[in-house]
Amino acid sequence: MNTPLGRNGLIGLAVGATAGLGLIAFIIYKEISRRRCQRLQLEARPAPCLLDGPDGAALLRETLDAQEAEAQQQALAAVEAVVQGLSPEQQLELRNQLDQVLSCVSSLRSEVAELRGGLQDIALQIIQDVKKGVEDGQRVRRRRHVHRERTDSNSSSSIYFTASQGVASTYEETSEGGYSTAYADSDYTDREPEQESEEEEEEDESCATVLTLRQDDSQEEDEEEEEEEGEGEEKDEGLQLVTEVPSGELALLLAQSDILHTGDASLKAEGFQLLLDNRAEYGDSREFLWRLARAYSDMYESAKDKQEKKSYAQQGQQEAELALKKSSLNAECHKWFAVLTGLTSQHESTHSKLKSSHILKEHVDRAIALRDNDPVCFYLLGRWCYEVATLDWLEKKAAAALFQSPPSSNLHDALENFLKAEELSPGFSKTVRLYIAKCHQELGNISEATNWTELAMKTPADTDDEESSKLEAQLRVLID
Repeated sequence: MNTPLGRNGLIGLAVGATAGLGLIAFIIYKEISRRRCQRLQLEARPAPCLLDGPDGAALLRETLDAQEAEAQQQALAAVEAVVQGLSPEQQLELRNQLDQVLSCVSSLRSEVAELRGGLQDIALQIIQDVKKGVEDGQRVRRRRHVHRERTDSNSSSSIYFTASQGVASTYEETSEGGYSTAYADSDYTDREPEQESEEEEEEDESCATVLTLRQDDSQEEDEEEEEEEGEGEEKDEGLQLVTEVPSGELALLLAQSDILHTGDASLKAEGFQLLLDNRAEYGDSREFLWRLARAYSDMYESAKDKQEKKSYAQQGQQEAELALKKSSLNAECHKWFAVLTGLTSQHESTHSKLKSSHILKEHVDRAIALRDNDPVCFYLLGRWCYEVATLDWLEKKAAAALFQSPPSSNLHDALENFLKAEELSPGFSKTVRLYIAKCHQELGNISEATNWTELAMKTPADTDDEESSKLEAQLRVLID
């Protein structure tokens, strides 16, 4: 029996139909999404294969470069946003600091690459040194072993010779006893000559053996003495090379060079040309090479062009390095190598300057150890202490990144070395007195700084160094 649907039935029917349609729509949407995901996966699947080849690597690199460039642009935009809120002076100072940081970072990258390349050479050198040390140790142990065997053979020979003498003495006593009883026993006297002949043969053989051993030992000892004499002659030759004195034309040439070095700029240029003309003939002489390096330093001081100065400094450093290879026990070689290293560093980046400063300090210390009465060496040491003591924050950070133990010094050390140079040769350099005044000024001793500045102004200028000119201009306010 059919009954009409009421209001509630119609509502329930409508809700059920709506739920069914929604479920169907959800299933259809889910299927569409699944197919879309599959299509996207199929499209993206060849991409890894492209990255395996050179084109894929280039594409990846371009993508990374683009991302890095975008990051840099964002960083620059952030910096610009910060800069907008600063005053013009603060903006200028911030930009200068950022430029210094960027230049330092770029130089650090290049130096790290150089260090990586140099590590291989250092490792090879260490391996060669260790191998040489092991071979030398084995050679010494072998010689000691041979010497010990010779000593044992000598002692055994002497013992054997003593034993043979004892046998001989016993034989003499026996023969005397046999001779006294010869008439008592005829059989004994018959056998006595046979025994005597046998013992004489044994004694002769033993004596011959001892003589042979002694001759062999004496020959070996003579050979060993000849070897020791040869080594002594080599050492004497080495000492002669260290203390060699030029003779003949070379001595006259070096004396003339020393005289021209004490003159003005024109005489120094003449001395430089004189040494340069004789470079091919006397280039193997240590005394000639360090004087040529000194002449390059003189030409550096008189040159006006910056590139010309750099060329003189680099060529002079090479000549000083050749002189050091000839002899590392010459104070002049170390001194002029340090001088030219300092001049070369004035045309290098901050990072290279720090490395050159370390090399300069090492050779100045060696020069002072070999000769402690040279005022130039104490001036160089004072300059090193002053520059290290006045490093700015960025340079100190770069030094800490470059060296395991960064260089350290203070103004008191610099002042002490400058005063030592002045004590060894009073008034030999106007620059030394200017730096003494500068150290006193920065330490707060204004009266001493004023006195030394007045004394420096009365001293003739020894060089036209730009740094000394700036220093003089800064100190002139103390006496004006």
